[in-house]
Amino acid sequence: MQYIQLSDWLLDIAFLLYVLSSIVFVVAMTGKNWAGRDPKQHETRFGRIAYWLAVIGFIAQTGYVVTRWIGGGHSPTSNMFEFMAFLDFCIILAYLIIYRIYKLTVIGAFVLPLGVIMLAYSYVFPAEVTPLIPSLQSYWLHIHVTTAALGEGILAVGFAAGLMYLIRTVPQNVSTRSTKWLEVVLAVVLMLVGFIGMESTFARLDQKTVFEMNKETKNAMGQMEKLQAEYTMPAIVAPADSTIIKQGPMSPLFTAPSWMEGKDAARKLNTMLWSVITGVVLYGVLRLLFRKRLGAIIQPSVDGIDPELLDEISYRAISIGYPVFTLGALIFAMIWAQEAWGRFWGWDPKEVWALIVWLFYSAYLHLRLSRGWIGAKSAWMSVIGFVIILITLVVVNLVIAGLHSYAGV
Repeated sequence: MQYIQLSDWLLDIAFLLYVLSSIVFVVAMTGKNWAGRDPKQHETRFGRIAYWLAVIGFIAQTGYVVTRWIGGGHSPTSNMFEFMAFLDFCIILAYLIIYRIYKLTVIGAFVLPLGVIMLAYSYVFPAEVTPLIPSLQSYWLHIHVTTAALGEGILAVGFAAGLMYLIRTVPQNVSTRSTKWLEVVLAVVLMLVGFIGMESTFARLDQKTVFEMNKETKNAMGQMEKLQAEYTMPAIVAPADSTIIKQGPMSPLFTAPSWMEGKDAARKLNTMLWSVITGVVLYGVLRLLFRKRLGAIIQPSVDGIDPELLDEISYRAISIGYPVFTLGALIFAMIWAQEAWGRFWGWDPKEVWALIVWLFYSAYLHLRLSRGWIGAKSAWMSVIGFVIILITLVVVNLVIAGLHSYAGV
């Protein structure tokens, strides 16, 4: 138990350092033109401080991984909390390697906030160490899940560099299809931020809504009892054929479709709806405050960066992340599935979406190498590819029932 406590503290320390690092990275990029400053010296000085904060945070997070592994008795990838924290660990690792190669400060200003969002996202899931369910009691848990997370972490750096390329090159003085789609991508990122904020806030307020469904299941004593669904966030959608036994801060506006089976299906849909709503509200507030597009707000911070260098970083990250993801999310997963269930492929929703991600990045590499899709086309594909990964991590895990639905929200 002491190891688990220590791992929690180390992860908190890492989170705090990543937040500080993100702030200093932003200062390094936005403070270049402050009065009396030499832009180059300012960026170098604050960029170095931010980098070392990230390094110390990464060391603390490495300590988290080691102590939680020892304390839990298995790799820390067995539930959504552990997987998202490990994915964040892989993103920061990939960033530190890329930084040592290119020494480009601005990459940290995009990747570290992404790491903070991912780690904050992990905190909304139950963090208790629980015994492994039978299907996860295999050494393939260590091999398959850790490799898949590492591949996704490297692809996340490709996404960050691609997004930077678009913000750097898409003209913001006129409204075009590119400016609109760029705003959509930034709004999707804000939806994840909104979800984290809402979940964290209502978890502390403890204003739960509890539904009782007209279905029964066996409890731990072997007795039959009615299923209950407990909402942390206010209820927009109620489970089908259910009654409220504990009223929350608001009454449901409608009932989930009857085809959404499972006691948690409606709760997960409710979570998704709040994510979209809060993301849209956040986006609207920022637009009203700054009276310009988010892309136009961020663009000055990437002025002066060579777009070709960003394109190269994005391509290199994806060309490294692709084979790692292929091994972890497809090949190792199929071997484990054969051992566990006697079949390589079962069309489980997570399996299908992993295949979609793989096919998309296969098309990316094919089009880049054979058709010369570089620059904007390549950047858009790197961004869309990671949005598909986010859909796989968030929507598929939270809304669609399947073998991988061990999420706790």
